Amino acid sequence: MTDITIIIPLPPVTKKNSPRILRSGHRPIVAPSKAFEEYQNAAGFFIGANKGLKIAERVNVKCIYYMPTRRKVDLGNLISASLDILVYYGVLADDNSKIAAGHDGSRVKYDKSFPRAEITISEITEE
Repeated sequence: MTDITIIIPLPPVTKKNSPRILRSGHRPIVAPSKAFEEYQNAAGFFIGANKGLKIAERVNVKCIYYMPTRRKVDLGNLISASLDILVYYGVLADDNSKIAAGHDGSRVKYDKSFPRAEITISEITEE
């Protein structure tokens, strides 16, 4: 497998901030924020030809987030959101630790003029 790089040229959004509580009958359902759903829908365009790859081998998913402000942000929540988007569009078969085995090199940076997420998926060969 050759490395796959996906650039999502949008300000990164986490899934866990501002969740919505919806009702299904009498049961409450926790749904992601509207901002995350819009981000996920827009991200699909930039994933492009990588949709449906269903990568199932051990990979490192390196995510570099360029945020529009210097506010503190939770890197783990950003990675979780990116993995959910990759699974949603079928780039990864699943986001469990047997497939998304590492996130080496992931970090948050600042870029006011061009906020984005740069995601690089690389095969892990050692056990």
